[in-house]
Amino acid sequence: MTQQIVDQVREAGVIGAGGAGFPTYVKLQAKVDTYIANAAECEPLLEKDQGLMRAYAEEMIHGLRVGMQATGAKRGVVAIKKKYTEAIAELQQHVGPDIHFYYYDNFYPAGDEVIIVYDVMGRLIPPGGIPLDVGCVVNNVETLINISRATRGIPVTHTALTVAGCVREPVSAVVPIGVTAREVLALAGGVTVDDPVLLDGGAMMGKVVDDLDTPLVKNSGGYIVLDRSHKLIQRKTAPMETKVQIAKSSCDQCMYCTELCPRFLLGYAIEPHKVMRSVGFEGEAELGWAQLGIQCCECSICDLYACPEDLPPKDMCIRSKGIFRLLEEKPALLPGVGEPHPMRDARRVPIPALVRRLGLEEWDVHAPMTDRTVTPSRVQIRLQQHIGAPCVPIVSVGDQVAFGQKLAEPPAGKLGVPVHCSIDGRVTHIDQNAIWVER
Repeated sequence: MTQQIVDQVREAGVIGAGGAGFPTYVKLQAKVDTYIANAAECEPLLEKDQGLMRAYAEEMIHGLRVGMQATGAKRGVVAIKKKYTEAIAELQQHVGPDIHFYYYDNFYPAGDEVIIVYDVMGRLIPPGGIPLDVGCVVNNVETLINISRATRGIPVTHTALTVAGCVREPVSAVVPIGVTAREVLALAGGVTVDDPVLLDGGAMMGKVVDDLDTPLVKNSGGYIVLDRSHKLIQRKTAPMETKVQIAKSSCDQCMYCTELCPRFLLGYAIEPHKVMRSVGFEGEAELGWAQLGIQCCECSICDLYACPEDLPPKDMCIRSKGIFRLLEEKPALLPGVGEPHPMRDARRVPIPALVRRLGLEEWDVHAPMTDRTVTPSRVQIRLQQHIGAPCVPIVSVGDQVAFGQKLAEPPAGKLGVPVHCSIDGRVTHIDQNAIWVER
């Protein structure tokens, strides 16, 4: 039965519907004692997971149970913010003695899986490790729903997301994969600024999208729309060379970035203020201090919340990772202190305070899940939507294809999952990046 579930989930193209998009079937091959549903949606302004839980609670819990069955987990846990009362009420109708709830207060980044694993299980994932190393699997809400559907032969053809910020009608919706950002913005009534820039995945960890014809992929979690002149956009689009010069010249080593870093507070060897200092050094001195940035989770608390001077410690941690990737002989990750900081609970970042710090109060409004969707005339299905090898097309230009049909699959023996068509139509173009299908 375990192998059947693994095969179904792989064939359906299920990946982590957030973050880097790790193929889910790999996690289902493990043996663990606890399976955690990450329902602690914590990026400011995003609420698509809340909408999914209210609408598809039974499927989510079924997906959790399927995961438990595949991995042998005897315990399931839904890690969720206590403020999501409607979603909790829906989920509670479908759980039993095998599934428990862990309730979070409203802080960021509650959704980080290292934090969830420690809070739920009291286990610290080893430096550079993953939840499997301490006997658990973590999947988010949409991934669990997709696992449930995979057992019924339903592939991943749609993704859920919130569209908020500078739009006329903030909404959350389920839309076909491969539609453009422009079409999704129209679903929210269009933008209200002349030069919109999108943050795909949220204000804190989202990537910048300024081409509105960019297609949605399986792990597109939400669009925060802001004017290009907004301070948040200006900071995220500043060149790395500029950030390096700022780091060299401006940091006064106040240590706020380190003292509020979620990973530091869990006892890991990460100290962003020292990474900032490393930028002014060369050779072994730079390498030694830069090593204290390798375990950064890139949550942006140091950059966008903690630093009183709006400096870029997160970007310098990212830079430090690049430095170590180029080394032929990479040092082992530093072990850290091995236990949480005694002030950890007092230093959690409240979401309302974060929203104010980001300058997003004007757009901090409800974005309800809607039944409306996009009905595209054309979709662009990306061949690389997950960690692993890009998919290889198995269709040709001119082929008629159907909704849900497999269009491409990973090379034999390589990590990856297939991609499927999200509309009925004809293949009109194929290149190294994508397959275009038109009705």
